[in-house]
Amino acid sequence: MSGAEGVLAVNIGAGALFAAGYAVFALTNRQHRAALGFSVSYLIGIMSPASDLMAPIVGAPAVTEWASYASFLLATLSSSITFSLFHGRRPSWGAAAAIFVLGLTLRATIGTDPRDTLAYGMAYQLPFALAAIQALSTVLAVDRRPLHLALAGVFALLAMNFMIKPFLAVTFGAGRTLESYSRTTYALLSQASSGLLLLAAGLLMLLIVAQKAILESQMASETDPLSGLPNRRGFDRQAQQAIARALPARRPVAVAVFDLDHFKRINDTFGHAVGDSVIVAFAARLRALAPAGAAVGRLGGEEFVLLLENAGAETVWRSAEAIRRRRPGEDDLPPFTVSGGVAQLRPGESLAELMRRADKASYQAKGEGRDRVCCAPGDRDLDLDAAGVVVSLRRPQRLVDSASDAG
Repeated sequence: MSGAEGVLAVNIGAGALFAAGYAVFALTNRQHRAALGFSVSYLIGIMSPASDLMAPIVGAPAVTEWASYASFLLATLSSSITFSLFHGRRPSWGAAAAIFVLGLTLRATIGTDPRDTLAYGMAYQLPFALAAIQALSTVLAVDRRPLHLALAGVFALLAMNFMIKPFLAVTFGAGRTLESYSRTTYALLSQASSGLLLLAAGLLMLLIVAQKAILESQMASETDPLSGLPNRRGFDRQAQQAIARALPARRPVAVAVFDLDHFKRINDTFGHAVGDSVIVAFAARLRALAPAGAAVGRLGGEEFVLLLENAGAETVWRSAEAIRRRRPGEDDLPPFTVSGGVAQLRPGESLAELMRRADKASYQAKGEGRDRVCCAPGDRDLDLDAAGVVVSLRRPQRLVDSASDAG
């Protein structure tokens, strides 16, 4: 067995492992069945090195050459299509079809011309380069996080590799036929370079697929199924990240805790289905009216929360007041009100301590008649940055604005 034939055998084995890996992943993750497309792509791709390896044995050069060419081009295009489908994007079907038709047309045009000429090589490799460029654009359209940028870089190198190959074929000789091709130095270089780049692309795609599955699993575990808002775990993670960003930059952080008034009475009077509808309605109100960049969540039962980075208690109180007021679109539900408490992060204070002070302020709101938002004592008068430095001192204001004052 020549060196090139050894590389072909390795490529077949690597492709089979990727196909099996994606199949197992898809079959054990029902929500990610689209990953089966990657398995199919690798199974199609295996036909290319297998055709090259079997050419001397089969003795049908025209059939094996066409099988090798079409399967490799189709595998590259189908991987790009599957990548879009897996991420819920619409694939570029038209571009993929055009590249495939172009490839078949060019392959038919060059026919059995000498393989080691520049014209033959350029016509042969151009569709593969275009397929790699399409894969690159597909990856960048989906996301531009580090793994996606690395995968796009591999596809860029793969496209360059295809366009360099014709010059290597002229330099080293590509063999006059497919049978002689597998014994040339060019074949060894061609298969090794493409194999390494495709292996890198396969590993990066597998990491991206696994990362997406992990992130979706994390999101599911951190999302309240009824309201669609982050649950306590999800909110705590976002809030801790916001505080970690704010402290070094000396930016203020404030939180508002909401509690639906007499929620048990709603359940007892109208039933739990109506109570669930009230939860969903208030969650929609909170999501719609929360300032941009705010972390929101459902803490459990009828309790909700909003945390805003780079905002003091006064700003968050105003946002909480806007959320407290009854909004249009809830007329089909029994009337309900909400009480809230606001607190601003103090020097050396933890998230749990901040939440306790805001919760205490919400109990104050309930004790003073409900349907209002209270601030923790002193927080609305002092505008502190995250390090505890006084930015401004406002004139004392009432800590509670009654429902009648707020309208």
